[in-house]
Amino acid sequence: MKKKNLPPNLYSIPALFGHVNLLVDGEECVLIDTGMLGELRPIRKQLRTLGLEWDSIKAILLTHGHLDHAGNLEKLARITGATVYGHSEEQIHIEGKYPYRGINRVCGLLEFLGRAVTFYKAGGIDEFIEDGQTLPFWGGLKVVHLPGHTKGHCGFYSPKHDLLFAGDLFLSYFCFHYLPPVFFSNCPEFFEQSFRKVRDLNPTQVLPCHHIFTDGYRFRRSMDKIWERKFANRNQ
Repeated sequence: MKKKNLPPNLYSIPALFGHVNLLVDGEECVLIDTGMLGELRPIRKQLRTLGLEWDSIKAILLTHGHLDHAGNLEKLARITGATVYGHSEEQIHIEGKYPYRGINRVCGLLEFLGRAVTFYKAGGIDEFIEDGQTLPFWGGLKVVHLPGHTKGHCGFYSPKHDLLFAGDLFLSYFCFHYLPPVFFSNCPEFFEQSFRKVRDLNPTQVLPCHHIFTDGYRFRRSMDKIWERKFANRNQ
């Protein structure tokens, strides 16, 4: 995937429904999210292009536990030996046991079907993460708890690069920028506070999981447009 303005040691790898991000530091690297069925091949291809192998991945960081983000978690953790980091609220999503209610049952049904079609095996989180915690990868990554899409949804902020990996805080396709659909988001009442937290953090660049053109500055502007459209008038 062609990228613009992002650090040279960051590789945003297209997956079926979004992107996984490979953060390289010498001969070791970290993977943010895992994609789902059929998406191990482009990850492996990127590793080999860089002269790396599966065991070069030392950590897997989960933004949240939905199938399109944790679909390869069990297999990747097994073949890499990497430690898996994620919020404690996300293990129930990984296991497919979250009690979806109301319109969110649409998400539950789609995930149920997806697990059946992909012969899904649930992985596990090895280390639970908390808001404000700094992880010792890629020059230091700060955990930013951003509930809304799920209760334990987290982003990862790199002070070194002034870049936030925003997970599914928002989506950006071409000129369309929007919040995740309500039937995929089990606690949308928290989106405003999560957007406010990111605006207070004020990163120069933002990288969501679901996008087309990879440009961290552009996505920051996209996020600001969503704020103005959805939340700014509430705070006047």
